[in-house]
Amino acid sequence: MPEHDEDNIEQSSGDEPRALLLEAALCYVPFDGWGDRCLASAALDIGIDQAEALKICPGGAADLARDYHVRGDRRMEGRLLARDLSALRFSERVAEAVWERILVNSDHQQVVRRSTALYALPTNLILGSSLLWGTSDRIWNVLGDVSEDANWYSKRATLSGVLAATVLYWIGDQSEGFQSTRAFIDRRISDVMGFEKLKARVRNNRALRPFTNRVADVARTISKPSDRRQEFPGWTRRPVHD
Repeated sequence: MPEHDEDNIEQSSGDEPRALLLEAALCYVPFDGWGDRCLASAALDIGIDQAEALKICPGGAADLARDYHVRGDRRMEGRLLARDLSALRFSERVAEAVWERILVNSDHQQVVRRSTALYALPTNLILGSSLLWGTSDRIWNVLGDVSEDANWYSKRATLSGVLAATVLYWIGDQSEGFQSTRAFIDRRISDVMGFEKLKARVRNNRALRPFTNRVADVARTISKPSDRRQEFPGWTRRPVHD
């Protein structure tokens, strides 16, 4: 895999003070979580006071948690684009994409654990779901998804479930090179493919065809969003430091 100078790219783009805060915060998150104490410590490290840090991150350290997730998505995307996956079956490409998303966090397992706890809070459930949907959307786009109907939504919803389950498994994985997580991903993708095969058998069942045809007719009336600036899972009006 070609090497990318990701850190230099990130430092030269976006909001530099905020990027510096994020880098400084990462060593405190495993102990303090994404909270006020973490933000204050990170601010001290880069030579600003907490009041200035709050101007940079009005939502507190939770803003940095969001930036960290988006940065991981961007790194995953770059790694996938640098690889030739053409020889793999499509299900294998999806599995590789999920695996790459795990690998970009390989040095920050406890940071992701704290992020998971943050997004489990009732006040952050919508944001957490939005970020997860955004990750799924990036993966499908990189893999060349051309869905225009209800499949656009179902693919991202299904992959979001796989990603969520994988992250929860990975944060407790102590195996060498996280190979237990790699096997978990393969099992989850296999389960999804088994379900898709079952759906195909149902669609092709003559006895069920009147019902499945009606469902298909409804599905064809649904289209993917035409404007990504509109409000729907994965895309909000909040600026993304991307």
